[in-house]
Amino acid sequence: MAPTITPPRVERVIDPDGSIRIEVGGTWLLRAILPHLAALRPQLANYAKESDAQWDLRAIQQLDAAGALLLWHIWGSRRPNMVLRPEYEEVFTNLANEQFPVPPIVRRDPLKLLLNLGQGLFSFGDNFLKITILAGNLLIDGWDLVRHPSNIPWREISANIHRTGSQALSITALLGFLVGVVLSYLSSIQLKNYGADVFIINILGLGIVRELGPILAAILVAGRSGSSMTAQLGVMRVTRELDALSVMGISHTQRLVLPKIMALAITLPLLVVWCDMAGLIGGMLSANLQLGIDFHQFLHGLPAAVPISNLWLGVGKGAVFGYLVALIACHYGLQIKPNTESLGASTTSSVVTAITIVIVVDAMFAVVFSNVGF
Repeated sequence: MAPTITPPRVERVIDPDGSIRIEVGGTWLLRAILPHLAALRPQLANYAKESDAQWDLRAIQQLDAAGALLLWHIWGSRRPNMVLRPEYEEVFTNLANEQFPVPPIVRRDPLKLLLNLGQGLFSFGDNFLKITILAGNLLIDGWDLVRHPSNIPWREISANIHRTGSQALSITALLGFLVGVVLSYLSSIQLKNYGADVFIINILGLGIVRELGPILAAILVAGRSGSSMTAQLGVMRVTRELDALSVMGISHTQRLVLPKIMALAITLPLLVVWCDMAGLIGGMLSANLQLGIDFHQFLHGLPAAVPISNLWLGVGKGAVFGYLVALIACHYGLQIKPNTESLGASTTSSVVTAITIVIVVDAMFAVVFSNVGF
């Protein structure tokens, strides 16, 4: 049977000899103190001013750390003249011996921003150097495979093509279709105002085939396949499988990195074409509903509005993006330390870096090939 919880109480008692005694009784547990804290605190503070009073804690039924700490703070963090039951003696002894260090004052470093910038530049330089070394190792291993075709890891390449290509068809098509619908819908609203409905073919064709198709497919693959590659290599680092390959004399780049890069360099251009088709179908349906442009007119006007060089430019972007995404993903995967925290941080860094590089390289393509395909 649980003990009865009585409210905490404090009384000022004057003994027959004229001495003042502060009698503390009841239950001094946290759940019993909280409902009466507003009344107890000023009452205790008022009694604590009487320095010649004796505190009598023998009537306390239950006492926990919260109740003892409340009394201790009221007493000014010092032990007054008091009597209490032996079982509570250790609680107040520990409070008397407890040291509460003052937290150090943290001064703001005015050069912290510059220091962070320098550390970021050093980190960028270190990663760039390691990626360059990895790319060089890939060239050496690739040349070795050209000289010895029997060593080409066809099964690994085929498995990576399946994971990065065929398994991504549905989500790529859905994303491309919806982007085509949205782009067509928003463009048709403006074109209606100027009576230029037919130019929806030019907008969709150039926008999707030249820019949106490659960039959407690359970002999707960077988040889906790139993170998977980094995590796979990271788990192999955590489970010491990479160390086992090194002991057996098997090259990491030849058996693990090269198949992933070759697979993604093959599948991403195909995914770009697939995403372009889905985007154009979505845009064509939306143009038919919004502007009344029938499918035959759209398909007939598309080759004239969009030169074939735009398609080759988009496919070429896909190959470059696939190589870069896989290279960055494998780099961060090989840099993972054998702990789970490093695994999560490197996977995040891999996705963010890959998407950033894809956007930067796409901007470079836009500048370099600004006179191509118009």
